[in-house]
This record gives sequence, structure tokens and C-alpha cells, in this order.
Amino acid sequence: MPARRKAAAVAAALGIGALALPAAPASAHGSMGDPVSRVSQCYAEGPESPKSAACKAAVAAGGAQALYDWNGIRIGDAAGHHRQLIPDGKLCSANSEEFKGLDLARADWPATSVRGGSYTFKYRVTAPHKGTFKVYLTKPGYDPAKPLAWSGLDLEHPVATVTDPVPADGFYVFSGTLPERTGRQLLYAVWQRSDSPEAFYSCSDVDFGGGTGGGGATPAPSASAPSDEQVAAGADKSTIEHHGHGDDDASTSAEPAAAPARSAAVRAARAGSAGAPADLAETGASTGTSYLAIGGAAALALGSAALFLSVRRRAAGGGHRR
Repeated sequence: MPARRKAAAVAAALGIGALALPAAPASAHGSMGDPVSRVSQCYAEGPESPKSAACKAAVAAGGAQALYDWNGIRIGDAAGHHRQLIPDGKLCSANSEEFKGLDLARADWPATSVRGGSYTFKYRVTAPHKGTFKVYLTKPGYDPAKPLAWSGLDLEHPVATVTDPVPADGFYVFSGTLPERTGRQLLYAVWQRSDSPEAFYSCSDVDFGGGTGGGGATPAPSASAPSDEQVAAGADKSTIEHHGHGDDDASTSAEPAAAPARSAAVRAARAGSAGAPADLAETGASTGTSYLAIGGAAALALGSAALFLSVRRRAAGGGHRR
């Protein structure tokens, strides 16, 4: 590992990275932990030999590496233009080839049992940053056996919206309200950073009970999030650094203006040629927001220092992590 990146990793574990290292690369990663996301669920089952049929199919389609990279379902220069960049049927992967197994349309994904009313969401984060979370629920009549489309989400009424929550013990915790539903549904979370154009996405399967959902399938196995020990054990196999992208990842630079447009769709979206609902987590980059202004970063870094350093010690014999 290059000396500067090694120093950055150690500094992040001690909660002093933002003060000690200028021009650091972007460092926001995560996925929904409760209700557990598909990628986190499959990682918890074991990337090389998952237990559920759905997770086995996901690995067969996209490989096990996607599960080790569980906290990296992202678009580096999204800037709020989610619908323009992610086509129908590819929402769970954020249109990433690596994570395509998560888009499989099937009614047997492990699901978290929920019910209508207040719900406490827990988003597992491996590095904090300012930004806005929006969580959307599928509409009544959702069929898990059909590809998920934007039109299948209730984009007008997110079940949770929160800006700059305070991280604690490795999670962002925030409240929302679930409407009354029956059977299988899906929660789609969008975390749009405000100090960078980068955004993160996750799909969480839930079961409201009282039905089998639109697919007519029997209830799916219960979901469970990975433990801290599991997260630490697989960190060395991840191609996504848990405290920052690689130095050569220009699309998540600390300077949002330097992020190149990745496609004509991005350029068109930024020119206003495509119309997405204004409330769809449109909290794109703010060039006036300093990278150093990381709300709650020290608290999370100190809380995760022991876990991070234990991973570094295991990698100390010549191990390399991008």
C-alpha cells in the first residue's frame, strides 16, 4: 500500500484524518443494515457459499466479489440524477455490472419482517459524510418476480428523509413511517452526499405479513445483517477501501467540480433535459462545502478504531487492499 494511503488509513482509524491529510480522496461507503439490504444479507450468509437460493443465484450471476464490496454500490458523480443514470431493472445494482446479481427478479430474497407505523432505520456506514438519505417503498401490487422499475416505487412519499444524521457505533440511525401494506415489498434507499456528487444505493426486501406479495410465492427466509466480526473478516478481500476510495478514483475526488461526466446521460441530466422528481434526493455537490466539514466523523472513527486496527494488523504481513 502506498505510504500516503497507509497514513490516511491509520489517521482515519484514529479519527484525525480530516485534520492531518489535505486533499484526501472521498470516503463515504455503506449499505442499509436494518432492514438489511440484499448485498449485506448475502455477505452475512458467506460470499463464497451463501445459504439462500437467492444469494446463491446472485453470486452465480455476478460473482462473490460483489459481496465483499458490499459497501460500494455507488455512482461517483450522480449529483442527484438517479433516474437518469439508473435504468429500470437495475436499481439494486445502481447499473453496475459488478452488482448485477442483486437485480435478479425473484420472490425468494430473504426479507425482514416489518409492519406499518414508525420504524427505526439503521444504515451501516464505514465512513461518514454529510448528505441526505431518502428511503422509498414499493407501491401496492409490487411483484418481486418482475424487474424493479422506478415507476414501482412511491417516489412522491418517501417513508424516511433525513439530512446529516449523526453516526453512532458504525450506523446512521433515523426514523421513518411505513404505510400499511401486506406481503412482500421492497425498500429502496438513496444516500446522496452533499459534499460530493457521489451517491449510494441499496435494496432491502421486507415482508409485512398477511399475504404473499404480488409474486404469489411463499414467505422468504428471514434476513439478518452481517456482524462486526464478519465485516472485519472480509475487509481484506474488498476492492472498496472502507475508509476511502483509491487515489486513482477521480470520480469521487474531494473536489466535486473535478469529477468527470461519465456519460451523455449525465451531461444531459445536468443540462436539465431529463426530468426527475425534485424530491428524489436531489442534494448534489455543493462546491462551497469543505471536505474538512465532516459532521460526526471523529465520533464514528473513534468508535470503529479498534475494529479497523484489528483488520490492519491481520493485513500487516504483506497483505494489500486497494
